[in-house]
Amino acid sequence: MIKAILYEKKENQQVICHLCAHECHLMNGKLGLCHVRKNLNGDLVSLNSDRVIAINMDPIEKKPLYHFLPGSISFSIAAMGCNFSCRFCQNHSISIVQTENDIHGDLVTPEQLLAIAIKNHAQSISYTYTEPTVFFELMFETAKLAHNAGIKNVLVSNGYMSPQALSLLRPYLHAANIDLKSFSDDFYKKYCSARLKPVLETIAAMRAMGIWMEVTTLLIPGLNDDRKEISRLVSFLSELDANIPWHVSRFFPQHQLLTIPATSIDSIYEVLQIGVDQGLKFLYGGNIADSYWDDTRCPHCRETLIKRSGYNVENIGIKDGNCRFCRTGLPGVWK
Repeated sequence: MIKAILYEKKENQQVICHLCAHECHLMNGKLGLCHVRKNLNGDLVSLNSDRVIAINMDPIEKKPLYHFLPGSISFSIAAMGCNFSCRFCQNHSISIVQTENDIHGDLVTPEQLLAIAIKNHAQSISYTYTEPTVFFELMFETAKLAHNAGIKNVLVSNGYMSPQALSLLRPYLHAANIDLKSFSDDFYKKYCSARLKPVLETIAAMRAMGIWMEVTTLLIPGLNDDRKEISRLVSFLSELDANIPWHVSRFFPQHQLLTIPATSIDSIYEVLQIGVDQGLKFLYGGNIADSYWDDTRCPHCRETLIKRSGYNVENIGIKDGNCRFCRTGLPGVWK
């Protein structure tokens, strides 16, 4: 275990964790809602920030990030745990922790992780698969080393980290994909054991900080696909910045939602069209194998700039961050 950061000591060996929006108040010996942070005799410790449960070399498009170093390889890591309890989690086998005995993984140091990234010529390190916020100490120390070595850092997150955590990470964070799971607080409470407002605040804060950000919504039939709700979600994004890429992905039965059918492709198309109609400039479909909604087009001249087939990427129209057909600047990080 590793001594945690971002907590406050209180009387009688109590602590308050300030890592995420849950703000867990913990008596001595108790675990936070994430079950990977523990009050140990009046000090908060991280039970997972010295080990990883998953390591892979991934295409950056898998995060998904479509406007950040397209075609590059991102060294992707995860430790066990999450501060949500999503009933539809696709990585529940590594994100759900109930007791300390559930925490597994290979012991590792930030220096070792950096060495692996360098050896494999990764252009970025992605903190992903589970919720990176709950292995913040490992992520933070690794991100600092990577930044100093010229390797970029990517966060794939539910967006529930505290403003303090985001401020600490900000100097070393280059890009993020945030899951905006719904635009309903009731959905977040019922299906994720969380709240909507902190996620919206994180998205707005990242945009204000200049971190390159893309947003993903998993469309679940009958639960978060009400078209009026979708319209409000799109309005939030477009008013914040119409250049934020929005990925809308098909749901397939997972975890505790095995009786809900997969999202129809037509439903994905309808929701993407709402994004178009309300002014979002970059929209992408996930899990639909449709080249039209995979490709990146210039918002001005509509020429195709990046063609995608699965994780194969061909840049045919972006030069020095501009459309080579009409010279319009394209928002993103291209080199």
